[in-house]
Amino acid sequence: MPRYRLTIEYDGAGFSGWQRVGDGKTGVQAALEQAVLAMTGQPAEVIGAGRTDAGVHARAQTAHVDIDRTFPADRLRDGLCAHLRPAPVAVLDAVIADDQFHARFSAQKRVYEYVIINRRADLALKRGRAWRLGGRLDPHAMAIAAPRLVGHHDFTTFRDAQCQAKSPIKTLDRCEVIHAGERISVWCEARSFLHRQVRSMVGTLVEVGFGKMTPDDLADALAAADRRRCGPVAPAEGLYLDHVKY
Repeated sequence: MPRYRLTIEYDGAGFSGWQRVGDGKTGVQAALEQAVLAMTGQPAEVIGAGRTDAGVHARAQTAHVDIDRTFPADRLRDGLCAHLRPAPVAVLDAVIADDQFHARFSAQKRVYEYVIINRRADLALKRGRAWRLGGRLDPHAMAIAAPRLVGHHDFTTFRDAQCQAKSPIKTLDRCEVIHAGERISVWCEARSFLHRQVRSMVGTLVEVGFGKMTPDDLADALAAADRRRCGPVAPAEGLYLDHVKY
């Protein structure tokens, strides 16, 4: 049975997240599975590289699906896109993968970008796709603080109470703040993340940007392994799964 590797873009607004759920809301996974069924007549599970939360977007989510039929890559891509409309989900690429490829377990790194727009005016073009903050942030202080999070740590401080991971110990390979005009991007890269870890770290970095914490305070909060030391959790609308490394 051929295994297809899919590269997927989606706007997370209106979705319950990547994961298929049974509470009446629609996950991106379910939308893709419905498209596969409509195109092939076969039910099939679409397995993603990461379970993005409700409202989180993806520029290049990776998934795989086994279909008992061989399709030219372009035809599968175009057919799935046609059956996904009008949902804000697009299959950017579809290729036949090795049988050993697994979208989740073969992944080496997940790369996320969090987008902040620092301005007084409301958002029009980027509404629902960035976190607008009207107060003046200090991106230089945020850039100094961000690398304090890099490394192998107990990330309990930045772990959501509903997180189902067996351990709070993770290795963060990159946490970098890049500033260009009114846009502040926080880039995070790791093999895996705790539930809402990136949004929790971004919210705390914003506290540094507003002068409510220093970079040393951020390092102390991490070392404390205490959820009460976390800043406000950044909203989902500014977070993007940028790509997955294999």
